[in-house]
Amino acid sequence: MTLLLFITLLAVQRLSELVLARYNEERLKVKGGLEFGSSHYPWIVLMHLGFFSSFIAEINFLEKNVSTIWPFWLTLFLLVQIGRVWVITSLGPYWNTKIIVLPDAEVIAKGPYKYVKHPNYIIVATEILVISLLYNAFITAILFTCLNAWAMSVRIPIEERALKNLTSYSTVFLKNKK
Repeated sequence: MTLLLFITLLAVQRLSELVLARYNEERLKVKGGLEFGSSHYPWIVLMHLGFFSSFIAEINFLEKNVSTIWPFWLTLFLLVQIGRVWVITSLGPYWNTKIIVLPDAEVIAKGPYKYVKHPNYIIVATEILVISLLYNAFITAILFTCLNAWAMSVRIPIEERALKNLTSYSTVFLKNKK
């Protein structure tokens, strides 16, 4: 029962984020926003769907139960959710699940972006581990941590190039390092 509630809450959260991302995408594109990395985006979506499918399958077929240290994992999960909200609110209308860059837009360097260039990717990587370990889904944790690392090795360079070429990204983040 708690697993069903947990999965339902995650699904509602993710679907809500997709609605927000679609809304932001439409607004950015109307203003001249350009999309990059569209060829790898379906693979990222597939990876996330695969993660949830693998997570549910591993728990059900291998009869996994909630971790004995579930309070630790749940607390970490809740902290990561605070980080997720911080990322989304910091980027505001620029937040998206796709790489959409508005040429000459102001680069966001507040919130978690004041400290790290890609906090959302850190949050997703942490979620993959924490969600899996909350229910002892070790196979899912290892498999999807590796798949996510591969996906980010493709995605981050594309995003970096787009931001460097179309905005003051390099200048802003060079200034933040000083």
